Amino acid sequence: MADDQEKTEEPTSKKIEDARTEGNVPKSQDTAGILTLFVAMLSVLMLLPFMAERLEALVIYYFSMLGTPLSRDTLIGIALVTFKEFFIIALPLAIIVAIMGIVSNVAQIGFLFTTKPLVPDFKKLDPIKGLGNLVSLKKLLEGMMMTFKSLTAMGIGFVFFFYFIQELPTVALFGFGDQLGWMQDKAIILSSVMLVILFVYAMIDLVIKRKQYFDKLKMSKQEVKDEMKNMEGDPHIKAKIRQIQMQAAQKRMMASVPEADVVITNPTHYAVAIKYDEGKHKAPVVVAKGMDNIAIQIKKIARENNVHIVENPPLARSLYKEVELERPIPETLFAAVAEVLAYVYKMNHKR
Repeated sequence: MADDQEKTEEPTSKKIEDARTEGNVPKSQDTAGILTLFVAMLSVLMLLPFMAERLEALVIYYFSMLGTPLSRDTLIGIALVTFKEFFIIALPLAIIVAIMGIVSNVAQIGFLFTTKPLVPDFKKLDPIKGLGNLVSLKKLLEGMMMTFKSLTAMGIGFVFFFYFIQELPTVALFGFGDQLGWMQDKAIILSSVMLVILFVYAMIDLVIKRKQYFDKLKMSKQEVKDEMKNMEGDPHIKAKIRQIQMQAAQKRMMASVPEADVVITNPTHYAVAIKYDEGKHKAPVVVAKGMDNIAIQIKKIARENNVHIVENPPLARSLYKEVELERPIPETLFAAVAEVLAYVYKMNHKR
């Protein structure tokens, strides 16, 4: 009994889907943050010419205002122009960052829309429980990991920064433009190193988060059994199972039509395919039958495979109503079926 209660089984697809509905997903904030930061820095580098152009236009505007008497309207005009230029500069970057924030989360958990996390849960307002979560071992470990990652990244960044500082006496001899170029190159190198370090930590965090998530959703053997019972009792599940079974049975039935000796029709509403194998059965067997659309399909397959189609409405109706699939015909229909088979054998030059 104890073994049944141990969480040893992997979560079922229903358990995972229920957790997703509740908003419980294996998401790593570090991964989403580092990907967004990387795209933001790349976007800044790509947008630098555009930003410089807008800032240059703003500076030219400021110089054009020199000598203009300061008044309330003038100050409002300068503020509006400044706001407009900074808005134009920041808008592309903000859009790119917002899109990447969405993409980085969707890439981790797929598209998910649920309102369950928005429903107020007053149990979370319990101050004692909240204090327990605040000083829990999990929070302590997360804080230690965050401190470790920050110190590691800062330490490696400081090593690179220390080497860059040693070049300053040489850089001091450069022209102003070359000095700016040197600073830009070193800033890109330092940022890239920091991003690589943070990316490695983010990937580790993603793996840990996913493992913790699926470990937390693990089920006991009894829970798996109970879930299967509940699913089998669901009328929608039952209907789906019946539909699949009917489709499979119909597929097998249609595969038997090319092997039939004859198809007896109504001619439009019923179609019954019969096969007689003396070595296996004492009487002819119904291998396929159907009404309306299924009857049309049976006749179509029969024509494609050169199976004789014989119109005999009374016999077709009787066979459809009285004989189940894969069952021999009753003695009351022997004479009528024998007559049809004799005709077919004669057409096929059989004895």
